[in-house]
Amino acid sequence: MTDPTRQLPWSLDDIDFSAIDPERVRDDEAMFMLVCSASFVESGSDVYTGNLVTRFAGDDDVGTWLREHWEPEELQHGRALEAYVRHVWPEFDWDAAYADFFADYSRLCTMEELEPTGAQEMAARCIVEMGTTTYYQALNAACTEPVLRDLTWRIRCDEVRHYKNFHAFFHKYQRAEHLGRRHVLAALVRRALELRREDATIALRHVAVWRRRSQAGRVPDDVLASNARLIEQAYRLVSEHLPMELAVRMALKPLRLSPRVQRLVAWPLAALGAGIVHP
Repeated sequence: MTDPTRQLPWSLDDIDFSAIDPERVRDDEAMFMLVCSASFVESGSDVYTGNLVTRFAGDDDVGTWLREHWEPEELQHGRALEAYVRHVWPEFDWDAAYADFFADYSRLCTMEELEPTGAQEMAARCIVEMGTTTYYQALNAACTEPVLRDLTWRIRCDEVRHYKNFHAFFHKYQRAEHLGRRHVLAALVRRALELRREDATIALRHVAVWRRRSQAGRVPDDVLASNARLIEQAYRLVSEHLPMELAVRMALKPLRLSPRVQRLVAWPLAALGAGIVHP
């Protein structure tokens, strides 16, 4: 059997974890929250991949790309981010925290959560990939630790390629389904509004809980309020560095709008995006 990791643009061997400068990032609670929560979401991506493979069964182009490229790359993101967390914050119980996260997250990854048509699901995936692209670009801009900057940019570039593939598949299904802009827009908006409800919020909640458990003797009396503050700090850091122009451009691309119309809708969409990344 061919090792799928051989087809990946980079591997964990390309990341020099021994070169990490922990002092630049160890005390940054917001960065810890963001990197660790991302490692959780990426590590659970095989569940969602299975649903997509089932949904697009019969389409060999989609199925092969999902199994041989998208899933291995997403799981590698999870392993790389996990390795980073373990190196910089070794006191954090990643395994136990991830197990709690996955128990919640896996309940959301059902076939019923997918969009009603193939084209709409591919449009929704464009929104997800827009979110991950801009998320990692924001992390890259916010951090000063060189190894983390290298890692987040590598992942960001992977997510851009993923977006391009889902966008191409979207047009393939749109042509077959004759899907109008109204239905495409509905799928885009639904998925954008769900971004905060799902992956990242669940991951951040579990990271916050387990972060407090790892800080023996420093757990505040009001744990819930303290966890909320950690999550607020994490969202604020992303929102301050989010490349909103790129986010809007990627979100609007499936609609094929004229330049004039795109200018009209860009501002409200940017406002929606700001609401997604900030509580």
